[in-house]
Parts: sequence; structure tokens; C-alpha cells
Amino acid sequence: MVSTMWINSVPISERFWYGFFSVGVSQGGRQGKKGQTIILFHVEQKTAKGMDHPVGKDILIKPENKSRLKQVLSFNYVILLFCLVLAGMIMLSLSMGFIAIPMEEIAGVLMGKFLGTIDMTIPAKETFATIIFDVRLPRILTCATVGAALSISGVLFQGILLNPLADPYTLGVSAGAAFGASIAILLNLGATFVSIPVFAFVGACATLFFVVFLSYSSSSKGAGTGLSSNNLILSGIIVAAILSAGISFLKFIANEQVSVIIFWLMGSFASKTWDNFWVIFIFLVVGFFIAIYYARDLNLISLGDRAAASLGVDIKKVTLLLLVTGSMLAAICVSVSGIIGFVGLLVPHMVRFVTGPDNRKLLPASMVVGAFLLLFADTITRAVLPHEIPIGVLTALIGGPVFCWIFKRSRLA
Repeated sequence: MVSTMWINSVPISERFWYGFFSVGVSQGGRQGKKGQTIILFHVEQKTAKGMDHPVGKDILIKPENKSRLKQVLSFNYVILLFCLVLAGMIMLSLSMGFIAIPMEEIAGVLMGKFLGTIDMTIPAKETFATIIFDVRLPRILTCATVGAALSISGVLFQGILLNPLADPYTLGVSAGAAFGASIAILLNLGATFVSIPVFAFVGACATLFFVVFLSYSSSSKGAGTGLSSNNLILSGIIVAAILSAGISFLKFIANEQVSVIIFWLMGSFASKTWDNFWVIFIFLVVGFFIAIYYARDLNLISLGDRAAASLGVDIKKVTLLLLVTGSMLAAICVSVSGIIGFVGLLVPHMVRFVTGPDNRKLLPASMVVGAFLLLFADTITRAVLPHEIPIGVLTALIGGPVFCWIFKRSRLA
């Protein structure tokens, strides 16, 4: 059964919450899945003179409030499960290494440290506390926050550019960071206050703004922003190619420092400190709240500029803000850990199998899953393999075949 009603009085947020992902459910007909009742809403907006003006197409939505509540509760349980798995992975990673630490000792050291009751006069306790808080925990938390930030960045880029192959490095951010870091290594600035991460971050930011400047067109008409996804991707490819040539030239003239440049480009979490963790954590928290605040607008943008603008989205502001947010997250990650590929590309596709395309669910789930996967890979390189290999190499070796399998499966479906 289908009923039709006008929804001028319904807030856009509520209208979208029910309706966005039901648009394609019954586009060919009027029958919902499993006999569910579908209500047909005709979207309207008020003109300047106060007259009704229909815009866009009819939107099919599911009105079951109980079903919505059940979906929210089930999603909360999924996020809780992901967080518990991530916490277990952190504990497991803390116990693994050259010196194995039992789980009960880890729990005792952590509780004693936070409660101030740890007895540092016992040699074993002092050794375990030093290993946990000075060596392993900073690296583990830095790795988890980098994985979370790259995953959020990947979700934002895929949503903004409307391209399933977009990742945090699509706009040449990684090439800009690598170029800046290569200059710092070549000038031997690693031990100065103007360190390699600072040069890498500045290079990534400069590359981002140059790509935006190169792709911006002030002649765009209608609801567009002047920043089309095709122009952004092409500009990113052009700038990345130029910077890659510059990196090759820096390697050529680096002489004995070329090995340092190559190792940095492969990515690593070795010798990370609490300062590295807090810097990335602050960027992650700010970036996540910005992304989740505009998640509904990001969903509407996927309908197209005209439809999103008619539903009240400021296309230019949202696009630029989310573009800068995703790029800044990628830039700070690259500046600390080097180039780590496939995390921002692979994780959003994996999580969509569980959450669907709704960015309000996809963003938090991707953040937790990205943290887990990158921490899992780093634990393998640090504690399982006989010799530690750069984390970027392992993520590429694992992520490439997995992404091929996901892509082939989606094509067959």
C-alpha cells in the first residue's frame, strides 16, 4: 500500500533520516521489501514569495519507527563489539614482543599506574612498567590513532569525490608530505626543532591548497561549488606526478642518505613517543567531530549538487570543509608515520558490508575498524615476523589482494 503526502512541515533532518536510503528500494515499482509499507513523499520547498515549488523526484521512505529504533540499538551493539575487539587487540599487542609479558601482569601494571599503587621497588614490576609505558604503549596507541584517522579520511574522500577508489592520498597529500620529508632528510634536519614531521606536514598542506587552487573554477553555475570531483582527482594526479619526479631527483642527489629517505617513505611506527600520539589524537578528535557533524550533509551530497542544495545543504562550505578535514588528517598521519597505503581505501569498503552507505554509521565504525586493522598489521611486523618490515609494505601486500577480492565480489553481486 502506498500513500502520498506533502512534507513541507517536516524538518529536513527528519525527512532525510527516514528517506535517504530508501530512495532506491522501490524506484522501479511501489512495493517494499518483505511486504513493508512504503510512503511516497513529494519533496517541496518554499520560494521567496512563500509559494510551494516541487523540486526533485518523489522520495520513497519507510515509516516504521520501531524498525528505526531497532536498527539504532543494533548499530550501537556493533560499535561496542568493535571497541571491545580493539581493546583486546591492544592488550594482546602489549603482551607480545621480544619480552613476553603475561596478561595479568599488564592488567596489574596498568591499574597500578593509573591508581598510583604500583610498587616500583620490585625489579620485575619496574621492567614491565618501563616496557609498557615507554616503549610499547606509545607505539600501539599512535598506530591505532593513525589507522582511525586514515579510515575517516578515506570515508570523507570517497563521499566527497563520489569515487569508490578515492583514498586519503588521492589529492597528492602523500606525495607532498614525502617531498617535504625528503627535503628535511637531505638537509639533515632530523635532530633540529624544524624536524622531518614538520616539513612533511607543511608539504602535505601546501600540496592540498595548490590542488584546490588548480582545480577551482569560478565559472561554475547553479548549485555547484566550482570544485568538481573530476577536476580534483586530475589535479591531484598531476601534482603527485610532479612531486614524485622531485622526490626521485632528491634521491639521486642524496648519496648516503637515500636509504633514510626510502625507509621513511615505506612507513614505520618504530620509536614513536607520547608526543606523536597526542598530536595525532587531537587532530583525530577534531576531525571526527567535524565529519560526524556534517555526515548527513555528506549523505545528501551523494544525491547530487542540485538535490543536496534543494534540501538545504551549503555545498561549497561543506565540500571545502570536509575536503580540508580529510586532507589534514592524512597529512598529520603521513608526517608522523610515513606513507601507509590501502587503509583509507580498504576499510570503508569493508565496513559498508556491515553498516551500509550511511556515513553517520560508516564514520565511527570505520574509525574503530581502521584502528584495529593497522594495529593488527603493526603487531605482526613487530612481534611475529623474525625481522620487522615497514608497515607500509605489509599493508600493501595484504590490502591489495583483499581489495581485489572485495571488488570482484561486488562486481559479481
